[in-house]
Amino acid sequence: MPFNYLPHTEAERLEMLARIGVASIDDLYQAVPDSLRHFELEIPPSASELEVNRRLSSLAARNVPTSQVNSFLGAGAQRRYAPAAVDWVLHRSEFLTAYTPYQPEVAQGTLQVIYEFQSLICQMTGLDVANASLYDGSTAVPEAAFMAMRITRRPRVLIARDVHPEYREVLATYASGPHADIAEVPLSGGMLDRARLAELLTPEVACLVVQVPSFLGTVQDMHSLAEQVHAAGALLVVVADPTSLGILEAPGAYGADIVVGEAQAFGNAVAFGGPYVGFMACRETFARQMPGRIVGQTLDSRGQRCFTLTMQTREQHIRREKATSNICTNQALNALAATVHMAVLGPTGLRDLGRIGLQRAHALAEKLARLPGFSLAIDAPFFNEFVLRLPADANATTTALAERGILPGVALGHWYPEYADCLLVSVTELNTPEDCDRLVDALADLPATRSVVAR
Repeated sequence: MPFNYLPHTEAERLEMLARIGVASIDDLYQAVPDSLRHFELEIPPSASELEVNRRLSSLAARNVPTSQVNSFLGAGAQRRYAPAAVDWVLHRSEFLTAYTPYQPEVAQGTLQVIYEFQSLICQMTGLDVANASLYDGSTAVPEAAFMAMRITRRPRVLIARDVHPEYREVLATYASGPHADIAEVPLSGGMLDRARLAELLTPEVACLVVQVPSFLGTVQDMHSLAEQVHAAGALLVVVADPTSLGILEAPGAYGADIVVGEAQAFGNAVAFGGPYVGFMACRETFARQMPGRIVGQTLDSRGQRCFTLTMQTREQHIRREKATSNICTNQALNALAATVHMAVLGPTGLRDLGRIGLQRAHALAEKLARLPGFSLAIDAPFFNEFVLRLPADANATTTALAERGILPGVALGHWYPEYADCLLVSVTELNTPEDCDRLVDALADLPATRSVVAR
């Protein structure tokens, strides 16, 4: 076995093997099947730095950033404009090099940023306490569900079928460890089936997880839903789109107990899937069941305002059986980007941002629904995303339009067979009215669409 890149000498390796009690590396790994220990990797011969750079550049060029196309993709990853101030602050060396702020005396800047992030999340969600951030929106959902199970001491979680499909998959993965009971609430007409929900809300249910706006873009009456859930003694967990909270009512106002979500849209690029930044907020009475860490404000020995890690509920710090989660960090740099973006926007900017997406999405939906063969698949209020039913195959449509530099939306058939002929279309402030008109013209010009018109 070659050791070209290991720093230990042959004598040192033999000494370590002797201490372990084996004669060779092969003996050390004898429990591993031979087929897994001996295989050939197709590694090309060595190349110069220049050649490697050229090769990597050619591979990177095969990726097409959404900034280079007319994109209507959404589904949990939003193409948004980030003010220049975001990158200016983000690339300051003290933030790029900062580590976990265990020592408050040398980490006041990082701690204050996290405190401001928490404060902004609380203001937007209408809840009392927020943590320092989570890995992303998908992992925030199971953390909230398990938190509800601890609070209520109930073993079952209900989750609406119009919660992001990948969030539901992550919840199922988390639940497979402790064997938590997860049940899905079906849809009726593209909306949560309230009658079926009433049947499922048994005394064993810890919480209902819903998304607002839903993955399918819809918005439902949350006040009555909160009353229905609370009447059964369960908690309401809301997966919120923070960009909608300048327009839609704060979840805390209609009765949400725990709010989680993805803050990527604030200051963080789509970036081919990450890294992103999840958030979590809850009512103060539940704070000690919240996973992760919480930064608090206090006074130092001289009476000056300062910040410290008030709560750290990770398993490394306390007895494992008392731990709320095995989360051991937070997305501090991504949360910093989101904090700067939210601070630049302010309440008025957040409201304007939501209004632009809302108005342009509805204007586009009306134009598309007037095309022969097209229709809106769900008759319900929506924010900035909607489900468009096509007169042609959804996957073929996305492929055809991609060749024209347009990404018309996300084909839904992979997750929702009943919407196999549908696209989830997302509109943000980066989709100009002219971009929307280009999409309408391109869809009207497709061969399958022209055949519908001819008929």
